[in-house]
Amino acid sequence: MKAEHVFTGFGFGPIQSGLFAKEAFQSGNFSRIVIAEIDTDLVDAVRANKGSYYVNVAKADGIETLRIDNMELLNPKVTADRQILLEVLTQSTEIVTCLPSVSFYGAGEPNSVVSLIAEGIGNNSAKATIIYTAENNNHAAEILEKAVSGKNAAPSQVKVQFLNTVIGKMSRVVTDHAEIAELKLKTIAPGLKRAFLVEQFNRILVSRTQIVGFKPGIKVFIEKDDLLPFEEAKLYGHNAIHSLLGFIGAVKRAKSMTELKDDKVVMQIGREAFLKESGAALIKKYAHLGDGLFTEAGFKDYAEDLLVRMTNPCLGDTIARVTRDVVRKLEMDGRIFGTMQLALEYGIEPKNMALGAMAGITVLLQKANEYNLPDDLCFGDWRKLDKVRIERILNWLWNGKGCRQIDQIIKSLKNAKKHLEELSTNLHSF
Repeated sequence: MKAEHVFTGFGFGPIQSGLFAKEAFQSGNFSRIVIAEIDTDLVDAVRANKGSYYVNVAKADGIETLRIDNMELLNPKVTADRQILLEVLTQSTEIVTCLPSVSFYGAGEPNSVVSLIAEGIGNNSAKATIIYTAENNNHAAEILEKAVSGKNAAPSQVKVQFLNTVIGKMSRVVTDHAEIAELKLKTIAPGLKRAFLVEQFNRILVSRTQIVGFKPGIKVFIEKDDLLPFEEAKLYGHNAIHSLLGFIGAVKRAKSMTELKDDKVVMQIGREAFLKESGAALIKKYAHLGDGLFTEAGFKDYAEDLLVRMTNPCLGDTIARVTRDVVRKLEMDGRIFGTMQLALEYGIEPKNMALGAMAGITVLLQKANEYNLPDDLCFGDWRKLDKVRIERILNWLWNGKGCRQIDQIIKSLKNAKKHLEELSTNLHSF
């Protein structure tokens, strides 16, 4: 069968390489697979390897290494590469953005993702184009579409749809040479001392394609008419509990998520937060959809599977990676405090989520210099936190934004502090 699709990706990290580009290659439906990447060493290494790279897949019982071929990596900062990239974009039927956050969409003008996509689809010769946004934001597709539309580049006859995604696939870039050797990982390409490591999980949810007659080249994704409930399940379930465990692990001075696997106290905190707080609230909110996920049995399966995957020794996820960017992870409507608000909205006391929040604040205090915490908020020992100090930290974290449930959240945090003191024997590093 003739390959009828053309793929263009932005960003060559573990999700792009271990999911989108991999699936595009393995499908056999793409005549060309091109990735825009500004890391010169990465581009040069894959090119020197004749367009091939390696990705390591963590399974429950070991690690499998895959070789992916026929990749074209282009650096949009290089004039010749930029021109080729624009030509490919005019033919692309599937475009994927895999960036650290939506804030990178407009970065690096005139070579920003927004500008390049706008110019490319503005001269589009493809019958239709779908654009997957793989950034961890519930409204990434809408944000990118608005920015691209602002360029006034796409003529009305071009059929383009921006799609949100729910990617519950954990991954990382391994740079520690000893760990690469210990796990027997294959580096991305010869001469490049880093490796892609992704988990085997591959149940990826995406917005349903609405373009009449268009069939995506990547066929393994699961389409949903309304993706928001599943995005919230990931943010307030997967992401929230992952961060909760990571924050508590950091305070315990654990190095990897796997170290928490046999800690019954910590894992029970995560399980209770997952099922009785996050899950209970999400089920109350979305049970009317009739989807199996939003039932007690369905959410329990979802939670238990994730708790095992989060601590998979083959993935070896690091506490440092899980807890990085603590300010973003403690934002008002984010994974931790957003989940607390959701629980409170449905009459559920988020006492376990509050433990994760207090542990997160503890990490923030420990890394006050790294996050430029004002001197008057550098309280040091988390035990010194009282109602006033907690409120001042939240006010700084949330940039002065008000929260309707602030009094209840502060009360939960105060109770969590007491609970952490009670757990000091088990969580001896607190």
